[in-house]
Amino acid sequence: MNDEAADIDDPPPLPPIEPEAADCCGEGCARCVFDVYEEALERYEAALAAWRVRHP
Repeated sequence: MNDEAADIDDPPPLPPIEPEAADCCGEGCARCVFDVYEEALERYEAALAAWRVRHP
């Protein structure tokens, strides 16, 4: 398999969309939209690092 085909079969992960300030209700929710975003960002960064290992 050539590099171009590998890139099509294994595209880089997409970053999560950062919430807008207005997306937070300001009520101190246990899982604020910003907490959810931070968790998604950590998963994305790990997935990106793994992808970069596969695609040096």
